[in-house]
Amino acid sequence: MRHTEAADPDCAISQALAVVGDAWTLLLIRDIAGGTHQFDALCTGLGISRRVLTERLKALVADDVLEKRLYHPHPPRYEYHLTERGRGLLPLLVALQDWGGRYVLGDGSLSGTSTADSAETRRVHGLTGRRLPDLELTSTTSESTDPVVAGADWTVLYCYPGAYAPGGLDYPPGWGEIPGAGGCTLESSTYRDRMAEFTARDARVHGISTQRPDQLAAFAEHARIPFPLLSDADLQLAAALRLPTFRAAGVDRLKRLTLVLDATRTIRGVLYPVIDPAGSVEDAIGLIDRLARG
Repeated sequence: MRHTEAADPDCAISQALAVVGDAWTLLLIRDIAGGTHQFDALCTGLGISRRVLTERLKALVADDVLEKRLYHPHPPRYEYHLTERGRGLLPLLVALQDWGGRYVLGDGSLSGTSTADSAETRRVHGLTGRRLPDLELTSTTSESTDPVVAGADWTVLYCYPGAYAPGGLDYPPGWGEIPGAGGCTLESSTYRDRMAEFTARDARVHGISTQRPDQLAAFAEHARIPFPLLSDADLQLAAALRLPTFRAAGVDRLKRLTLVLDATRTIRGVLYPVIDPAGSVEDAIGLIDRLARG
């Protein structure tokens, strides 16, 4: 009897927990989403026994959450990657992180930012030195786009909660009362106005939010944004890097932060928390200059 047969057959929560209702399983999915794919690396990173890891991987492959990809033929060795079904769990990981950050590590307040001494801030700054996994986000033209620009010395990824064009979808109720939520239009416009300074440094800029591509396209046209805005509506980037989020109007939204990556996809610098949206553009330029000087 498969383990799913022991669960309540008519309860979707019960059926889902029969597949992923185990701490090791969710942490395993978390690390694979973050770009760790090989058995030994997963074992070391999680501190899990080889027997337990073998059991979990076997079950997740059987449940079509993971797929095996051969990377070494003799002896045969495999990498483990999320299937489409597995990627459907990414919002669950983001929701668990948001809930844990807000109610377990935090005081329960809704916020689009953090304090300089929080566990969340330490986690985000801990991304320095990490390589961004290969992934693609949807651009305003509905094309799949790598967030890192090939051939450029630097890529600046600034993440923001949401910006809207007038006459379209309005900001959620109470948006202005959420700390850190406001200022997205100002931030994007400041990047627009200082784009020549980034170009002179061989730095490319991408703005990223969890808004739909059509919403991003409307805003880009209204604000005359000359660089790509990318949609992380499927939460691929948020889950891969465990970026901080908050939930407003039923949507998971990225908290405002900036990542500077080099040509090898390595995160070389982080700006978080971002208190001054316009000032963060100057901070990003300064960060690139410091990194270039070594």
